[in-house]
Amino acid sequence: MDFEITRLSSKGQIVIPQSMRYGMKEGEKMILVRDGDRIILKRASKADENFKEDFEFAKRTEEAWKQIEKGECTTMDFDDFINEMKKW
Repeated sequence: MDFEITRLSSKGQIVIPQSMRYGMKEGEKMILVRDGDRIILKRASKADENFKEDFEFAKRTEEAWKQIEKGECTTMDFDDFINEMKKW
C-alpha cells in the first residue's frame, strides 16, 4: 500500500501527488465516497456496474433520510409501497 500527504486548498481542492497519479488523465472523472472520517477516491472509468448501482442506492437512501428528518415523508399502504419500489 502506498500513501502520500497532501493539503486541502481554500477552494476545497486537493492535489493528488504525482506519485499517485499514474494512469490518470487530466479531466478524468472521479468518485468520492465519504464514510465518517474516511474518504475513498475511485476513478469513475474503472467503476464496475455493481459499484454504480450501489452508489445510486446509497445516494437515494441518503436523500430519503434527509427528507424523513425534515418531516417530508409520504405514507402509503404496503402494496403501493411495493409498486413504487418496482419503479426504481
